[in-house]
Amino acid sequence: MELEVRHLRALCAIADTGSLHKAARQLGMSQPSLTTQLRRIENALGAELFSRERTGCRPTPLGHSVLSRARPLVSGMATLVAEARAAADRSAGPRLRVGSTASRVLAGWLRRLRHRLPGTDISLHMDVSPSALLRMVAAGQLDMAFVHEVEGCPLAVPDGLAHRVLVEREPQFVSMARDHPAAARQVVELADLAGDRWMVDPTVDGEWDGLRRVLGAAGLNPRVVHGDYLTAASLIAVGEAVAPCQPTSGPRDDMVIRPLRDDPLAVRLLLFSRISPVDGAVGDGAPGERALEAAVFADLEAAYREAALRAVDYRRWLTRHKSPLLHAPAA
Repeated sequence: MELEVRHLRALCAIADTGSLHKAARQLGMSQPSLTTQLRRIENALGAELFSRERTGCRPTPLGHSVLSRARPLVSGMATLVAEARAAADRSAGPRLRVGSTASRVLAGWLRRLRHRLPGTDISLHMDVSPSALLRMVAAGQLDMAFVHEVEGCPLAVPDGLAHRVLVEREPQFVSMARDHPAAARQVVELADLAGDRWMVDPTVDGEWDGLRRVLGAAGLNPRVVHGDYLTAASLIAVGEAVAPCQPTSGPRDDMVIRPLRDDPLAVRLLLFSRISPVDGAVGDGAPGERALEAAVFADLEAAYREAALRAVDYRRWLTRHKSPLLHAPAA
């Protein structure tokens, strides 16, 4: 078996995520397939590259050596492909490639971007992992990425990226069944949810670590269910679990969204883009590139305000905290 770039990319993904499950999800393949691929790579090299531990995968000394050679090759190939595609895109017309983690803001943002940039091919790439999106921006596969950073779990930001802060500290609310005893309160205490199962998606960067830190600080050790948030919604609706959620989340007949007392869970919302080595410009340094990035950010701000004020419980929270967001001019 000869090693290919896709094999090296798989090794880097396993090392970056520390987990076969997370790496498989990032690569868009099943965990058994990735496990089999890793076994074949190790057989071809004659030794283990990762030690499998209860907490995940750790590179062996040989693994570190292979990774040190693999990363520049993977990065170089990504740059080659990105530059070739960018050259093709320039000949085909204007294009804006946007990445994002899940957000209620996206629909309003895309609507504004299409209005601002008629004739521009605007594409959206979604991923649960902010880190994966940042790597795509750094590699030139995306122009910008709108991501969240869980408080206490800083993102690993690749070199060459600039960012603007949309919201310095966005509180995370909690979703629960409409007939949950705590649902009658406008503000919920963490202690009110001590007997509930908490559901969290461990593939979202920092999500589980952030929740575990907050629950531990409150002296709570509730049962935890790991799964995606699409599955979580159906379990929450029937009272099988509660889960952290964005304050801009929309209402449902079978669920309610409530803020937590003192807002112990929070994220920072950021828009990342590349910095050119030429004059510190964004993107490829072309004229007007920085003005475009500023306009895109302005549209994101307006879309966020629209989504925030539409969410009843978040609007109440903003009013209690006298947020300037309430008085910002509409875009």
